[in-house]
Amino acid sequence: MKHIFQKGKSERTLLLLHGTGGTEQDLLPIAKMIDPDASILSVRGNVSENGMPRFFKRLREGVFDEEDLIERTDELNEFLDEASKEYGFDRNHIIAAGYSNGANIAGSLLFHYKDSLRGALLFHPMVPRRGIELPDQSGLPVFIGAGENDPICPAQETKDLEELLTKAGANVTVHWERMGHQLTENEVKTAADWYKSQF
Repeated sequence: MKHIFQKGKSERTLLLLHGTGGTEQDLLPIAKMIDPDASILSVRGNVSENGMPRFFKRLREGVFDEEDLIERTDELNEFLDEASKEYGFDRNHIIAAGYSNGANIAGSLLFHYKDSLRGALLFHPMVPRRGIELPDQSGLPVFIGAGENDPICPAQETKDLEELLTKAGANVTVHWERMGHQLTENEVKTAADWYKSQF
């Protein structure tokens, strides 16, 4: 997978996952706001939708191609194993920070794998899959940033995701902005404060 790796001063690694049409450059400034000491592994999605990079296919807006989602989640999980060996960072201290489509693939890691992530900051995510049993995520810190007027990710998606992750044992914090789907500076600052209290 196309990516950027920057070695940091701490044992933590921030996994950056962009939104639809983004690149591995997009979230680099956000990583500095969240944890300037962490190593950075910023990945570009392997799927192209009309020339726009994504992490998995969708059938239409808001409807995921589940088969492809499962396959791409597995691919990302394996990539994290390989990258940790290649770059020598601790596989057990990866914290994902994803926006929109990137938040969805990060959420999918939590829905499919125990111990895939040490924590997650999910900005405007949806529920990746429904009707499956989640692995035990006891004590896993998860931050969800959501917009009250988000046309792409309705408020109910956020509430459902919070409920599903909480039932799996995760320690979920939801922050609401009176905005739409865009990622706001206040949202990132709130996430950074939360992050400092957790790690």
